[in-house]
Amino acid sequence: MLRTRLIKNAIAKQSSFVLLLISLSVVIIIGIGLTFKSIPLFETFNIWNLLTNHIWAPMKGSFGFLPFIMGTLSVTLVALLISCPLCILSSIYLTEYASDTLKNIVLPLINVLAAIPPVLYGVWGVLFIVPAIQSYIAPIFGISTSGYTILAGGIVLSVMIFPIMISIMVEVLKTIPAELKAASLSLGATKWETAQKVILRRAKPGIIAAIVLAISRAFGETIAVLMVCGNVPKIPTSIFDAGYPIPALIANNFGEMMSIPLYDSALMFSALLLFVIIFGFNLISRIILNRLEGKHNG
Repeated sequence: MLRTRLIKNAIAKQSSFVLLLISLSVVIIIGIGLTFKSIPLFETFNIWNLLTNHIWAPMKGSFGFLPFIMGTLSVTLVALLISCPLCILSSIYLTEYASDTLKNIVLPLINVLAAIPPVLYGVWGVLFIVPAIQSYIAPIFGISTSGYTILAGGIVLSVMIFPIMISIMVEVLKTIPAELKAASLSLGATKWETAQKVILRRAKPGIIAAIVLAISRAFGETIAVLMVCGNVPKIPTSIFDAGYPIPALIANNFGEMMSIPLYDSALMFSALLLFVIIFGFNLISRIILNRLEGKHNG
């Protein structure tokens, strides 16, 4: 009997290790495959020139990816500036102030938001956000715009990442020991001071992890952002300019005009670029999280 259990344990251990290798190999294979498909472009153009050139004219043999990089970063930054404060404050309210009845109503609704298809967010953006920017928000600043802007993409994207950020932040804030809160309150601190000085500081690694996951989704979001950003390949100089994120470039052009020399390779390079940006951002975030966790544990 003991021998059988040991054999089963060894099989389970080896099987888990093999599955782990398969999971890791998928990421490596994706990176290698995209790099291999991008080689024809590398043989013709210098990588630095591809990243810094701002002219996108495939018919003339010019492949400048800077507008798409800046478009991706701009939309994501606007989404974070909108969503982070709202999600943090909402999570604090749900964990520290809200009644159980309100929690039981709001949290399931947040999960429903996460299940809505991205195209519906895009339609909502086209029907409501774009006209609002065109008719009400932009005129406040004396700007005339069609409404298809970086701001529209950022607003739609921020709503899309609300559910994942709030869900994770709520779970993180629930793990803060009640004794820690009670100690702060017993010293005369108000509930808000306790949330600000004690709870948020203790929950900082988890909050950052939630933001990282949300950013990873934001970088790769395609349909909704594609529908409201304007898709103009130029470097945006304000939130009221049109943008063209990398996922939108791939979705708009893949499968079309492949007869143009190097066009297929250029789109593969854009996918590789998005892959590297997300991978690099997550790697840097992981390093920061490890340091924060080390400080808390220390």
